[in-house]
Amino acid sequence: MSKIIILFFFIFYNLLNANILQDAIDNAKEGSILKVPKGIYKGSIKINKPISIIGKEEGVIIDGLGEGTVIEINSPYVTIKNLTIIGSGERHDKLDAAIKISNSKQSEISDNIIKDCLFGIDVSMTNNSIISNNYITSKDLDLGLRGDGLRLWYSNDNIVSKNKLINSRDMVVWYSHGNEISENYGENNRYSLHFMYAGKNYVKNNTYKFNSVGIFFMYSKDTLASGNIIKSSLGATGMGIGLKDVSNFTLKDNTVIYCAQGIYIDHSPFEPDTKNWIENNKILYNAEALHFHSLSENNVIKGNNILGNIEDVINDSRGSKTDKNEIVNNYWDNYEGFDKNGDNIGDTPHKVFQYADQLWVYNPNVKFFYGSPVISLLNFLAKLAPFSQPVFLMSDKEPKLKI
Repeated sequence: MSKIIILFFFIFYNLLNANILQDAIDNAKEGSILKVPKGIYKGSIKINKPISIIGKEEGVIIDGLGEGTVIEINSPYVTIKNLTIIGSGERHDKLDAAIKISNSKQSEISDNIIKDCLFGIDVSMTNNSIISNNYITSKDLDLGLRGDGLRLWYSNDNIVSKNKLINSRDMVVWYSHGNEISENYGENNRYSLHFMYAGKNYVKNNTYKFNSVGIFFMYSKDTLASGNIIKSSLGATGMGIGLKDVSNFTLKDNTVIYCAQGIYIDHSPFEPDTKNWIENNKILYNAEALHFHSLSENNVIKGNNILGNIEDVINDSRGSKTDKNEIVNNYWDNYEGFDKNGDNIGDTPHKVFQYADQLWVYNPNVKFFYGSPVISLLNFLAKLAPFSQPVFLMSDKEPKLKI
């Protein structure tokens, strides 16, 4: 049975030296539970054995005094819970963080408040662990100079849930597989969630708003993203969900709203003889609902509600084969067909062309006029009497008439 150690200190002016806490850690047996009373514990700590450090009440503050990483863990079976962690260093090359956990398994970091730390929680080569219900914010720096709020690096089969990242930089999942990323919230960050070389992850019920980019998947495969809400991505591309060189992905039941680009598809699926499924999503009030770049075919785009967007489909690469995707049973608010038999399926396909939009799609300098009355007028005239050959993009063979 784990030995329970309760730390009782006489707190003078409510200031404690973290060496006392470090001494308690060093002297504790493996499996001990250290319940820490309210106070400010100054200085960083290192944990190299299975142990639990739990704030006995609110107001247990570990202050790194602006030097390095505040809590460094290099052991399995470690719990860090109910602490307030402040004052990491500011060195990006050292990844100065609130909590850095490496070479661990079956550990838990939960219910902590992280403030004034360059990086939040840095998880490296750690498996089968839980990172949950932490509040994370970075230092008061420009966006690109902050550290990542939460990083998974070569870490597999973890649960990352109900964390709140505010005014941080990115949440990243790199070279990490089999993780569940669920019910997290991000606001005023750069990348809401950024995957690279990661597979078999489950991304569900997260909410991200007012970040530069929503969820961006790169060089990854075999992942399900469902029930996520991405709102008002504010960056140069303003991307809601991005797919770059990914294969065997499913995007299902997500809501992307008020972004410059709703769903961005770049050279995906990447692997031969694979598909991606984009189904039952709400793609609402974006500048562009679906943006295709490079060769992107064999996507199944089905059952989505595409409503209130300035452009439904954009293809910025000449000669790419957007019409080689399987597109069926989507709702398009600008569909002009009929439903004579009342089965909620249009009697004629919904065909999407590029008209005057070619001017800015293939000539980025012209994009200054994007959404202007001039382009709208040219599009209207081009549909009546085309002055250039319209570019056929895709056809929904069975469009829905009602949501």
